[in-house]
Amino acid sequence: MASYVGIQSQIRRNNFRSVLLLLGFPLLILGAVYLFVYLTYPSEGQAPEVNAVNETFVQVIPGVIIAVGIWFAIAFLFHSSMINSAAGAKPLERKENMRVYNLVENLCISKGMRMPKVNIIEDDALNAFASGINEKTYTVTLTRGIMNKLNDEELEGVIAHELMHIRNRDVRLLIISIIFVGIFSFIAQILFRSMLYGAGRRRGKDDNKALIIAMVIAFIAFLLSMLFRFAISRKREYMADSGAAEMTKKPWALASALRKISGNYQVKSVKSDDVAELFIENRPDKSSGMMSAITGLFATHPPIEKRIKVLEQF
Repeated sequence: MASYVGIQSQIRRNNFRSVLLLLGFPLLILGAVYLFVYLTYPSEGQAPEVNAVNETFVQVIPGVIIAVGIWFAIAFLFHSSMINSAAGAKPLERKENMRVYNLVENLCISKGMRMPKVNIIEDDALNAFASGINEKTYTVTLTRGIMNKLNDEELEGVIAHELMHIRNRDVRLLIISIIFVGIFSFIAQILFRSMLYGAGRRRGKDDNKALIIAMVIAFIAFLLSMLFRFAISRKREYMADSGAAEMTKKPWALASALRKISGNYQVKSVKSDDVAELFIENRPDKSSGMMSAITGLFATHPPIEKRIKVLEQF
């Protein structure tokens, strides 16, 4: 891993790369629709005429945009309640834990940030995440375990890490990417269930062909969209770690916190993979050989050992 090169340089570089990755989502949707139109266009055994395919594609685009827009609007507007429900999070009252509020407030004041909401998950695991799309919805969520088992300096490092996700607009970017991935996931599941439970129904040969083509395209698009999302997430974990070290001036404290987190990070109450991706630590089960390479490709976070090593270079 390269040495630390400065938080502002990382922000500019990763923001540029993330914007490019994020632009890939709508292009992927349009590409999937075009491929479906091309492969299912009536051609009587010959290659379909490109002009005819293009005309059909243009005709279906408004419907696709409207459907995606509705999905996106609902998810965008109600993301906070959906995330809290999936995580089992509830507001942490100031009088319940002044220690946490003092740490959050002091860090926000040091960077001129508005104080986010603070939530708690009643779980003994050590983990935390940030969420929200604007100042009204920005939230830092901590587990009961991480508040109880980390000392003040370690917990300050974790909170600083989450505040950096908010400050750098990581949470907004990740939520948007999760919404797009959810579109492909939903379509793939619907098509698979239609194929599975409709197996006994009488369908025409063309209907079966279109369903299979749609399912394959949706699955491939889903895998590609996950790669886009995971690339965004991995890059920004390093940036948040570096920013937290700069904010607290105690990189060793965050490194120590990550060591403790690595031994007990799985929050049992969280069943959603999308929410788990937001946590400060989230990785697939350990494996070896080819499976290790595959799970590493789809990991939302870089190896925690590498993150600790970078922090130790400060």
